[in-house]
Amino acid sequence: MTKKDEPTTIKKYANRRLYNTGTSTYVTLEDLADMVKQGESFVVYDAKSGDDITRSVLTQIIFEQEAKGQNLLPVEFLRQLIGFYGNSMQNIVPSFLEFSISTLTKDQEKLREQMSQTIGTTTFGAIEDQVRRNTEMFERAMRMFSPFATGEDADDGESKTAAASRPASDKDLGDLKQQLADMQKKIEALARDKD
Repeated sequence: MTKKDEPTTIKKYANRRLYNTGTSTYVTLEDLADMVKQGESFVVYDAKSGDDITRSVLTQIIFEQEAKGQNLLPVEFLRQLIGFYGNSMQNIVPSFLEFSISTLTKDQEKLREQMSQTIGTTTFGAIEDQVRRNTEMFERAMRMFSPFATGEDADDGESKTAAASRPASDKDLGDLKQQLADMQKKIEALARDKD
């Protein structure tokens, strides 16, 4: 399995078997998980309908890993994530999560070095602080777009009902994007300071 520019095509048959067209072999979810870890891109198509089912297969891989006891996703995170389905925040959550995980991925080598050099509460404390700040920013963003905003989130004494019924404006979205960009700069500055 080599890294390619074009993603490998995987076909899923009705008998739930997965077929790697690049290697002309049947593969398992574990094989697909290894491909992800090796950086090999793939797409999964339903062999009968031709539908792209990559998202559901990747979700199934995560489910399998979690079932094996390799718990990466906290229960509260899963509950909150489920709560976003059908919510006004549903369109923003994927971008936020993608931004957060790409930042973590980009800085993971620096974090590993810092943890190996300073195995102790200092490094973990810094990570916890950053996670807490990210969570607070995300919660502020959720309140800004939530139809159930609290009174303190309303502008200039606006009633809770009026604030709740007010649609998110382009300015609100711009502010959120700016906050995300500022957070990225702070993370990069923290990473440089640790070096």
